[in-house]
Amino acid sequence: MTSATKALLILTICSFLISWIPSDQPAPSSYKCLVQLTNYKGEGAYMIVSLIDPDGKYDETLYVMGKDKEWYPDMEQWWAYYNESPFDIDGISGATIAGGERTICVITFDKSKLDAGYKLRFETAVEDQQYVVDDVEFPLTSANVSGKFEGKGYIRYIRMVPN
Repeated sequence: MTSATKALLILTICSFLISWIPSDQPAPSSYKCLVQLTNYKGEGAYMIVSLIDPDGKYDETLYVMGKDKEWYPDMEQWWAYYNESPFDIDGISGATIAGGERTICVITFDKSKLDAGYKLRFETAVEDQQYVVDDVEFPLTSANVSGKFEGKGYIRYIRMVPN
């Protein structure tokens, strides 16, 4: 057996063994969210996508649409949660979209939260207009992560698709 063949055999065995090491890290689940807004007039909408725990409290911020932090206090309930334990928003944020437009955002959460009593909440606000804390909110279940949900405010609908 040549040294190159031995090295390849050792590399293959190591790769196989590493793949069998159990991981304590929860498996992430990733989904695309198609967001279609209503045809309202005014500035671009800010939107926060949050994971809500079974007790109705914020568990995690999954996506922020709108990078101008001066408007974040308009998202009153989320802002109170954010101020308790600030985190880096830049890594999870995208641009606002105007009335009638659509966008796609990708959200990722721990797979153990699926079918465990959690909810996804999409809250929206527009400068000098209404704040809608539960524009779209639905239970985070296996059936719902490939569904379509109507909004109550600026969101016409959300369509979820496994990524």
